[in-house]
Amino acid sequence: MNVESSHSGFLYTAEQVRRIDRAAIEHCGIAGTELMRRAAAAAFDALRRRWPQARRIVLLAGDGNNGGDAFMLGRLALEAGFTVDAVALSPDSTGDAQLARAQFITAGGQVRVAAAATALPDADVCVDGLFGIGLARPIEGIAAMLVDRLNAHTGRVLALDLPSGLDADSGTRSGPCVRADLTLSFVGWKRGLFTADANDVCGVRELSALELPARAFEGIDADAHLLDGSIDRLLPRRNANVNKSSFGHVLVLGGEEGFGGAVRLAGEAALRCGAGLVSVATRREHVMALNAARPELMARGIDDAIALEPLLARASVIAAGPGLGQHDWGRGLLAAAFTTGKTMVVDADALNLLAQAPQPMSGSAVLTPHPGEAARLLACDVASVQRDRFAAVRELAARYAAVVVLKGAGSLVADPAGRVAVCPWGNPGMASAGMGDVLTGVIAALLAQGLDAWDAARLGVALHARAGDIAGADAPRGLVAGDLLPVLRRLANGVVG
Repeated sequence: MNVESSHSGFLYTAEQVRRIDRAAIEHCGIAGTELMRRAAAAAFDALRRRWPQARRIVLLAGDGNNGGDAFMLGRLALEAGFTVDAVALSPDSTGDAQLARAQFITAGGQVRVAAAATALPDADVCVDGLFGIGLARPIEGIAAMLVDRLNAHTGRVLALDLPSGLDADSGTRSGPCVRADLTLSFVGWKRGLFTADANDVCGVRELSALELPARAFEGIDADAHLLDGSIDRLLPRRNANVNKSSFGHVLVLGGEEGFGGAVRLAGEAALRCGAGLVSVATRREHVMALNAARPELMARGIDDAIALEPLLARASVIAAGPGLGQHDWGRGLLAAAFTTGKTMVVDADALNLLAQAPQPMSGSAVLTPHPGEAARLLACDVASVQRDRFAAVRELAARYAAVVVLKGAGSLVADPAGRVAVCPWGNPGMASAGMGDVLTGVIAALLAQGLDAWDAARLGVALHARAGDIAGADAPRGLVAGDLLPVLRRLANGVVG
């Protein structure tokens, strides 16, 4: 992502961006047409940088400011000797966009009004200026037809502000949606550009803050923030005069009959990310295999909560859930863990058991649900969670008094105070068995080394997702959870790549 702003790590809602726009016009003396000119110039510059051989472009222009940005871009392209075709939704534009349209025509541009029979001409690049953040409903009618034809076009696609049809706040699409190769966001990042459906439709993302002064942002606190490479500063520093007890003792609870792999993945991830000691409390049938495959894990066969008590007493962090099951054995172990008040990571079946008997966490805790588990914790359906992932993760954090990681495309991390961080890394290859178990171990290791829940969750999510990207590289299909382990060791030591 290319970024041109000191606000590059901040994520805004559509309404917040509108407020910043108004502040720039009303309090900073920047005319609306000047903002449009800056947006068009930034977009034309991005187009030429991205596709330097392009000479013919097609504009798709809506009635409002997004269409005005497209028309101004078209005027700049005409002045630079490009061939420009424009297809508009309506015979007229509104507000400042009408002036931009008139200037495009004065520069020699011609505008066709879209109809059912409208075909998009050949072009190197198509510019999506249909709706931007101004759409709060599914695209219908002629506009839907244009989106379908744009998506079938052979030219590259530049989306202005965000792909038309993508919700700026939630990152979801409820109808036709433009699939862009490059999305240039104006003023500030829209929070929906980094989660849910966004990764499927945004392509490369760039930001232009349009040279707005800091005054335009005053009094508008970003809704969330985007994780970036600076998160690595949280990696705990290691002194030389230390021993294994200096880096915490993680206890992994899980591995019901037939699910021994889950606890191994979580335990090994904790070791690879720096925990000094890792114990595993599991079914007896898994102990021999764990000792043979990973002898550094201190595996114990545990029959009930009474047998678990000595291990709970020695642990500094408890990672509960991988392969735990939802039967009496797992239920008893989890109940015993909850009574300790110790720092916990709660995942998988531990979350499902928590959903059956909801209670706020009594100690420092990180919950790591996927959307299905989140739906059970909130007593709703998965569609409701995915429709507004930001609202869902905030509600989970508040309800359970814990830091919560809502996993998925664009994982979100929230704390009970309402802070939200968004992870820009990860890939579809990570949608495979065991990835969540590895994340549990990563976060547990960071907690054991002294990070608080908010920092451990954010750094853990970042390390895990980046490890997936490195391990998957250009071949994510077939990526397995164990592939992340050697990469995680390097990343946890600050070795990038």
